[in-house]
Amino acid sequence: MNLANYINDLLYRYNCIIIPNFGGFVTNKIGAKIDEDSHTIYPPKKQITFNSHLKENDGLLANYIATSENISFEKASKAIDLAVIEWKNKLQTTPLQIGSVGVLTLNERDQIIFEPNKTVNYLTASFGLSAIESASLKRYQEQVKPLIPVIHTTAKKEIPAFIKYAATAAILLTLSFVGNNIYQHNKQQTILANQENVIEKKIQSATFVIANPLPTIELNVVKEIEIVKPFHIVAGAFQVAKNAEKKVNQLKELGYNAKIIGVNKWGLTEVSFDSFTDRNEAINSLYKIQKTVSADAWLLTK
Repeated sequence: MNLANYINDLLYRYNCIIIPNFGGFVTNKIGAKIDEDSHTIYPPKKQITFNSHLKENDGLLANYIATSENISFEKASKAIDLAVIEWKNKLQTTPLQIGSVGVLTLNERDQIIFEPNKTVNYLTASFGLSAIESASLKRYQEQVKPLIPVIHTTAKKEIPAFIKYAATAAILLTLSFVGNNIYQHNKQQTILANQENVIEKKIQSATFVIANPLPTIELNVVKEIEIVKPFHIVAGAFQVAKNAEKKVNQLKELGYNAKIIGVNKWGLTEVSFDSFTDRNEAINSLYKIQKTVSADAWLLTK
């Protein structure tokens, strides 16, 4: 079983993949950028980092392997444990290549250093997009010369008499036609105005009386606006729903706005410390929780 392939698949779908007793890969979305030196435009992507403090098993990786390999959750967990032991042994002597994700090495303090593979873009919204190189563009301001009309003068020619008479007759016919149309239009407007006055007088003279009027009903309408909070700090994912509810109650006793945020595709009930509308606020709260409450908390974006 190649554990790196499953991690690679999950990075396209999730923001945090935890390898139990080893660490976790965390992704952050960054927007498109332009390298002015090389005149290259890079599409949006997921920036991948490695956090060695994320070691608690959240069940995500084991469930995915169990589903893909058609094996039990326990067998998938054991396979992960064996792979982790092999990785740790290899890191003591040589760099560890995690498929197409990147390379892990140990520094002088035995800390794991991660070098991501920058050629792979795990942001599905940018699928098919690649870096574009373009020549530098220079703008030129075009000077627009004002247009000066050119008037050509020609010798005055005498217009024949029969053309003058024909033009005069055409003008008189046009004026007569227009005048007749104006007269007909004014006549129609006068008739309509008289009809409207008669109808208005009838309406004003009418009286409506209701013997038993219905009581007035007052409706108090409260418009609720649901605020969408897409950023969740996950405390854990549980196979048993009762354990998830128990976790929510424990977190609420600690003062967190904990809740169940749903069931993932592997059937695990996910519990969050809190949810936020702003990503930066969520990340700041995540760092605080990792330092004080649980180092295994991670950020989920829905």
